[in-house]
Amino acid sequence: MRTNLIKITALSLIASSAIYAGGYKIPETSLNGVALGAANVARSHGADAAYYNPANMAFMSDENRIEADLTYIGLDGTKYTRYEGAVGASTEYDIRSESEAFLIPSINYVSSKLGNARVGLSIVVPGGLTKRWTDTPAVDKAEEFTLKVIEINPTAAFEVSKEVAIAVGFRIIHSEGVVKSSSSASRDMTGDSLDFGYNLALSYKPTSSLDFGLTYRSRVNLSQEGNAKLRIGDTIVYDGGASVSVPLPAAVNVAAAYTFGTKTTVEFVYEKTYWSAYNTLDFDYASPITPILVSSFDSPIAKNWKDATAYRLGVTQELDALTLMAGLVMDETPVPDSSLSFELPDSDSVSVSFGGRYEINDKIDVGLSALYSMREKRTIKATDNDNNLEGTFSNSNVLIVSAGIGYKF
Repeated sequence: MRTNLIKITALSLIASSAIYAGGYKIPETSLNGVALGAANVARSHGADAAYYNPANMAFMSDENRIEADLTYIGLDGTKYTRYEGAVGASTEYDIRSESEAFLIPSINYVSSKLGNARVGLSIVVPGGLTKRWTDTPAVDKAEEFTLKVIEINPTAAFEVSKEVAIAVGFRIIHSEGVVKSSSSASRDMTGDSLDFGYNLALSYKPTSSLDFGLTYRSRVNLSQEGNAKLRIGDTIVYDGGASVSVPLPAAVNVAAAYTFGTKTTVEFVYEKTYWSAYNTLDFDYASPITPILVSSFDSPIAKNWKDATAYRLGVTQELDALTLMAGLVMDETPVPDSSLSFELPDSDSVSVSFGGRYEINDKIDVGLSALYSMREKRTIKATDNDNNLEGTFSNSNVLIVSAGIGYKF
């Protein structure tokens, strides 16, 4: 019994949550991650190494590390415009989705040495979505699309040699979704899911100045189950169970970092997310959907997403008690013109970031960082879109600010 379009879309977005590439993702899950634009894979030596590259835990100093962060995420209201000259357009539209703001906590922990091994634990929010529209035609398809995702990621690292370490992790992902649309036939759906996957990591340090990192996060099928209500006007024609399985695609990060004599580290990360696993959005209900006006909710929807890449560049400058960081990210959307819609009007983006950490003493440090993501304007034609959507989406920018405190013991 596949759930409604609500979960699927939400989930497909969440899929980016744990694997990250295009879509509505949050790869910046820590203070350092925000400051460096998530370019902290090859050389990550804070507690957040437990998430970004747990193999690096094996090379850290022999002490426990824990870090707690609080991150603010602000989403600009997406603007949609269409003019009468557009194909099939008898009505001009100039509408905007609601602006959104969130506060997201995260915790990362790395243990002291256990022989040649270390263990770590991360509790993060790696992705999610809230998109709400109040105007036609968007409200007909996406009055509300909300997705909440939490990942618990225990990891273990093993020092193979003085130059090589490996790590393995277990991903526990809980998600909740809400989807509402309002037209002559409307839907109101909710669901949740608990799903599992794994991650692998490698760290190679041929010299004290050069670091290489390789990480892999497995594909996870998000199997949401919940309830759906379908209406024609004010009449409920379906109120019952629904479920859906959506692939959360695999992702690979390949990274290299070099530290100069000035204690300046430059890191480059190539990220590949295998979104091509998301071909069709298909859902089932606990019983047949018969009224013709709502039967379309039970029809598979072609998505045909493509594999997406992101390029991340981070620079870290260590001073005495102060560490400064900056980043640049170029991120590609996986959403083709054919399946672009109001619940996910995604586009390519460029992000800039900066931040710093200050050591209060040899045990405690605090920090602050910020990232601003600028999404490109995207124009589509009805002839290229399966939803017969024509117009321009713009102003989908994102601001992320993170504050954190770290403790060694």
